[in-house]
Amino acid sequence: VQLQASGGGLVQAGDSLRLSCVASGRTSNIAAMGWFRQAPGKEREFVTAITWNGGGTVYGDSVKERFAISGDNAKDTVYLWMNGLKPEDTAVYYCAARRLRNSRYDLWGQGTLVTVSS
Repeated sequence: VQLQASGGGLVQAGDSLRLSCVASGRTSNIAAMGWFRQAPGKEREFVTAITWNGGGTVYGDSVKERFAISGDNAKDTVYLWMNGLKPEDTAVYYCAARRLRNSRYDLWGQGTLVTVSS
């Protein structure tokens, strides 16, 4: 399975942005897809995830009420809707997938940079 993330860019505080992640290959093995981010000088942080069947979602505390994840199984695509962006949301955002019978996210996309100016 390969993951291709896109949609990053430079925005101002308060703006909205949508990231996309397209999965290709043996996508029938995917149990869940998620987004993580890593800001300069910081550790990677969990943002949100969605189960591939059923659509259950979970969010990190720092993005609750502002970000939303959705999936389109027909297009093998997951979206990250980011609203009310803050400068502290500036990071490289990575799309990841967890395959069936795996407890960790073991497939990663290349990342897309989101920069929020104040």
